[in-house]
Amino acid sequence: MQIEFGKYKGREVDVLEDDLSYAKWILDQEWVKQKYPKFYEVVEDLYKEESKNIAQNSLKAKENFLISMDLKSEKIENFDEYPLCLPVVKNLQRTLFHPNVTFIIGENGSGKSTLLEALAITQDFNPEGGSVNFSFSTRESHSNLHEYLRIAKSFKRPKTGFFLRAESFFNVATEIENIGDGIIKSYGGKSLHEKSHGEAFFSLMQYRFGAEGLYILDEPESALSPNRQMSMLSQIHQLVLEGSQFIIATHSPILLAYPNATIYEIQDGHLNKCLYEESETFRISKDFLNDPKRFLQILLD
Repeated sequence: MQIEFGKYKGREVDVLEDDLSYAKWILDQEWVKQKYPKFYEVVEDLYKEESKNIAQNSLKAKENFLISMDLKSEKIENFDEYPLCLPVVKNLQRTLFHPNVTFIIGENGSGKSTLLEALAITQDFNPEGGSVNFSFSTRESHSNLHEYLRIAKSFKRPKTGFFLRAESFFNVATEIENIGDGIIKSYGGKSLHEKSHGEAFFSLMQYRFGAEGLYILDEPESALSPNRQMSMLSQIHQLVLEGSQFIIATHSPILLAYPNATIYEIQDGHLNKCLYEESETFRISKDFLNDPKRFLQILLD
């Protein structure tokens, strides 16, 4: 069956096997269902089957786009300068990424955002955030750590991606607005500045994130309510099933609960792998919620 409209007009419907994002767009259009019911049914079957195959392969995969990172210690002459002086940087050993979701957690100032920023830059993302197509600079504040990271990658290449950092998201939203209406459509059709901070964050995931993408997220929960964080978990899982890979720095015990993820906690200047229930994020949250009065007495007396 040939496609009768859009960018694949005149081509066989099988072409959508390599562009499931467009197939999903077709299925979201009520007018397509009404005007081309048979075509809609064929695309729906194709999408379900391909999504199922991708999901099975994604959950079983032993590697995805990024496999590991470690430090090119042989290139470093002086560990006294920032950020090379950070204990987590000096002690960085080969760190494996989960093919689906990897978390990096730790106290403020421990270096998790610095690591994520450097990792994002090695993948050609803009230091302030955005996709690989963003090149704006509000303030040159990023470190040179990316020059000393060794990244192992698989033969696979992401079809899309995004670097989200909460602290500079305002700058990214402004850049999107400056570019104009053409790109705004990819973010829900409305300026991110015309939405609440939380709505803007969530719109980004809903409308901009797509299948087979690499997403590096720095504290994405900062603008989200607990309910929205749970919705974000669902969004992450759907994208994982579509072949995406996430590397996330977070303080959220809700996001951290994503099943089968790899968790690295920065402790004593090292990236230590731990289980969810062993993490300080989980233990402190659980202890507080189990007995808030006791904690408040200790904190406020």
